[in-house]
Amino acid sequence: MTSRSVIALDADGVLLDFNLAYAKAWERAFGEFPRLKDAQAYWPIDRWDVDRVEGERKKQFRACFDEQFWGNVPAIDGAVQACQALVAGGYELVCISALAAQFGPARQRNLIELGFPIERVIATGSAASHRSPKAQALETLKPLAFVDDYLPYLRGLHADMHVALVMREPNGTPNTGPDLSAAHTQHADLADFSRWWLSCRASAS
Repeated sequence: MTSRSVIALDADGVLLDFNLAYAKAWERAFGEFPRLKDAQAYWPIDRWDVDRVEGERKKQFRACFDEQFWGNVPAIDGAVQACQALVAGGYELVCISALAAQFGPARQRNLIELGFPIERVIATGSAASHRSPKAQALETLKPLAFVDDYLPYLRGLHADMHVALVMREPNGTPNTGPDLSAAHTQHADLADFSRWWLSCRASAS
């Protein structure tokens, strides 16, 4: 049985701007905000003019992806308003993020402080598998719809919910190929999904 009022949302790339947060982490680690290299790059290492760090520099950079980082990722433009529109339309929103469980509370605080009407965060981790690391959580939650921006995280999802894929930046995107059939609809961003979803529901009523 599907929960007829719940919509599940990914965080990074759907609600939150991980690419911008990555640049701020680089500045925190090395003292300089990186120059923008490709505004249409999907991955932050291609978006910003940064080195592929190794050794001690890699440890130094990774250390910045801590509770402070995960509690301060900025919102994507229009995402808060898109969520508010969905809630006004009668839907409960739940964030399902492939984040280590220890950072789940920081992510929840981050969303609340940004004004997102989301009170529940499920942190699933990101262990490699033939199925999405979010699949089990989604099977338990049984949302009406699920929105993500990373095609591999749509693998093995239950057929009873609507699966929407946010396409966002095209350069280097993993959102290509025959696996796109796993997405029922594709959208430029969450605001586009929200408008489409609410319009479809209004037409059906």
